[in-house]
Order: sequence, then structure tokens, then C-alpha cells
Amino acid sequence: MKPEDLGYRAEHEKFRKEQNLDHFEIGRVITEHKERYIVKTVNGDVEAEITGNLRFTAQSRQDFPAVGDWVALTVYDVHFAIIHHLFPRFSTISRQAVGKPDEIQIIAANIDVAFIIQAVDRDFNINRLERYLTICNTSKVESVIVLSKIDLISNSLLEDLVAQIKLRIPNIPILTISNANSQGLASIQEIIQKGKTYCLLGSSGVGKSTLINNLLGAGLMKTDHISVQTQRGRHVTSHRELIVLEQGGIIIDNPGMREVGIADHSQGIERTFFQIVQLSGNCKYADCTHTNEVGCAVIEAVELNLLDSDSYQNYLKMEREKSHYEASTLEKRKKDKAFGKMMKNYKKDRNSFTH
Repeated sequence: MKPEDLGYRAEHEKFRKEQNLDHFEIGRVITEHKERYIVKTVNGDVEAEITGNLRFTAQSRQDFPAVGDWVALTVYDVHFAIIHHLFPRFSTISRQAVGKPDEIQIIAANIDVAFIIQAVDRDFNINRLERYLTICNTSKVESVIVLSKIDLISNSLLEDLVAQIKLRIPNIPILTISNANSQGLASIQEIIQKGKTYCLLGSSGVGKSTLINNLLGAGLMKTDHISVQTQRGRHVTSHRELIVLEQGGIIIDNPGMREVGIADHSQGIERTFFQIVQLSGNCKYADCTHTNEVGCAVIEAVELNLLDSDSYQNYLKMEREKSHYEASTLEKRKKDKAFGKMMKNYKKDRNSFTH
């Protein structure tokens, strides 16, 4: 196996040479669990942890390695390696960390294409599709919508669901599959290319792990049934994992996400709701919030049924979440700055006293 088989690019090699990292081995993070990592190298998989310096200089969780990252490391044996440097990411899919309104959680790094998967029998929700699309658009990651479990509904209902998506989310490829009978599997296999990385996004129980097993032709990933009582999937995939397919593509599986919090996703929101952005150019006020202003072209379009009302409400909700995240981040920065100033004055006063 060559580094290129794992997605290594010319820009990675350029960074390696510019930073004089030639004496380190290179590898890609395939699993991360509580700051312990499994890194895949050309010589095999190794367990690794980061240096104290990396931990000390990290400004936030975003500065720690994530699944999909390229790293420079020293390998001592299969059970122990040290990560010294993190390569720049060309894309990062992230969300607002659950329960932490001022933090961002990286879902996966260095992604070429995201498969956004929903099950047609119970999980279908276009609002959630728009959320996933927004976090992908933020990092300019190409998206493909995949509707799974199509063997459980009629063809007419499936056609109706696809039409609903196209009405609100035009210009995004939509694939339909059944993991039970492999219907539509070939359409996904045709997209996957050697050396490119694909990420699976979706709730628990939509068939992400089963899809990987079908692509692998083996039962590598654990799967489970939907709970009859709750109609929710169980979190069988408990951590992110990078898998190299026999045909050469690279897949990152993710635990199911019930919350897709919007953080610093301004550009992503604009790309997802481009129709609203286009309409806003005709608003009476340049700073129109599209909520209650007189002369708002967006509100007028909703009232005339030229813009989907549900999509408009989803847009407003994500804008509020983004604003809340920005306010929380600003407040945290103010507190950190005040604390830093207090510590600086404390050290200054202490030095004056001792001298």
C-alpha cells in the first residue's frame, strides 16, 4: 500500500518538505477515542498519542487530530507511537458540540464527498437533510443524498419523497438503495474512486454500517435492528472509523447523530439556502433579517408560495442557532481575556512584592 492509496496528496508532500518532516513517518488517523488514536501507515496500523507540546499549544479541540487527519509520527512499535505534527486539512465537516454551545466538534477531516443517508421508512426529514447539507457546504464538501431501505415502501411513495427533496434541495444527486437486496448499490460503487475519501452522515439505524459491509463484501461493521418501541436506531457504531475499500476508495463511518448543531456555518447556510440569498437582494433594507420587515422579498415569496415555507422556517432556525453560537463564543473569549489579564496582573504584583 502507498500513501496515495490512503488519500495522500501532492500538497501534503509539499507541506512535509517545507516543514522538514522527512525524518518522521506519515500516517492517517483511522480511529480516535479519548485522545488515543489508531493511525494507518504504509507498514500497518499503530496505536498513538500526541506529544505534550501539541496538547499544550492547542487552542481548542479543533487543534487535536481527528479521524481523516494526516499526521507526522514516530513509530516505536505496533503498540506505541507519538504524533508530532498535524497536516493542514483541505476540508473539515464539523458541528456544534453537543451540550457545549461555544465549542465545535470535528466529525471528519479531509473529506471529498459526503453521503447523507436517510431511511425512507421512519427517518425521512428534509429539514435534517438541509442541516447536514449546510455543514458540508461550509467546508465545500460535495454531497450526495442517499435514501435507504427503499424495499420497505412502494415505488410511488419513493417517487413522491424524491420529488419533495428536489423541490427544496435542487442540484444535489439523490441515490436510492436497499441494503437488504443490494438494489442501487452499484450507483454508489460507481461514485467511489481510488484515493478519495467519503464520509457517511445520518442518524442511527439508517443503514450506514450495513452499507459499508455491502461495499466491503464482508461483515466488518457491527449492525443492529431498529427498536420496535422507540423506532430509533441503536448506536452500534460508537466511534468514527476510516476504512479502505478493496476497490481503492476510503470510507469514514460515523456514529448516528440525533443533533446536528449549527455553529460557524455562515457560508454553508448561504449555499444551502441560495434561493433565499438570491431573493434577499430585492429586500427593501440591506440588513433585512427576513423575519418581520416591511418590504422583505423573502417573506413576500413565502406568502406567494414561491418559496417553501418549511425551508424558510428551517433557515430562520439555523440562523438563530448560528447567532447563539457566535454570541457564546464571543462571551467565552471575553472571559478568557479577562482571566488572562487578571493572571498577568497577579504575576506582576507578586514579582513586585518578592523584589
